Amino acid sequence: MKSNLSKQNAVSFVVGFLFAIGLAVSGMTQPQKVIGFLNPWDWDPSLLFVMLGAVGIHLISYPLVKRRSSPLLDTKWHIPTRKDVTARLILGSALFGIGWGLAGFCPGPALTSLASGDVRTVLFVGAMIFGMLLFRKTEPHLKLRD
Repeated sequence: MKSNLSKQNAVSFVVGFLFAIGLAVSGMTQPQKVIGFLNPWDWDPSLLFVMLGAVGIHLISYPLVKRRSSPLLDTKWHIPTRKDVTARLILGSALFGIGWGLAGFCPGPALTSLASGDVRTVLFVGAMIFGMLLFRKTEPHLKLRD
């Protein structure tokens, strides 16, 4: 079991590293790219092409991968089965979108951008972590339970 976990961790690291490189090469670690995509008066379509590339690869590879009875390094697939729309889902999506639009970062590119040492990135990631901890602390008291 430990050997399989080590393989999973190694594969996760490599995939995460490749994702970070892809974000950097595509320019998606630069908040101005995201904000430019969201600005209808000075629209930058580069994020659209990145999204289309990712969705295209997913549309081709997902059905092929799902033909397997299980993943290579696990005994079963871990795919969400819930399809209901909850207040928690709507509120989380809205907060994510607002943060993404205001800062130009979502969590993956923000973590990747930490390597730049930019103070704005460090502040964003710090605020993101603080928000996660705050949510974890207050979640039992909120009426957003699913």
